[in-house]
Amino acid sequence: MRKIIVATAAIAALAIAGEASAHARLLMGAPKAGSTVAAPKALTLRYSEELVPAASHVTVTGPAGAAIATGPLTVDAKTRRVATVPFVAPPAAGAYKVAWHMKTEDGHETDGTFAFTVK
Repeated sequence: MRKIIVATAAIAALAIAGEASAHARLLMGAPKAGSTVAAPKALTLRYSEELVPAASHVTVTGPAGAAIATGPLTVDAKTRRVATVPFVAPPAAGAYKVAWHMKTEDGHETDGTFAFTVK
């Protein structure tokens, strides 16, 4: 009986872990979270799954909390896991917050935030 309980618990744990990993994760951002950089021309965000660009978006707020103008989000045609968002104008010195919302090819949606500073 004890073996059955242990086996059932192990199966449940694997099912929960599989479900938790079913959402896209931000693997890398450029600029990196928490970094201080020269004014970037664009944001580059690499995810763990293929993205649906039409259902995904990124917003950037600047030092005064105002929205920063960006161009359209594009996804790398080859990998479909790298999103690029160009800045309309180079960001001025100060702290910036990036908020992203991504939809993946499997229909899951996920979001997150990170910050960086322009010197």
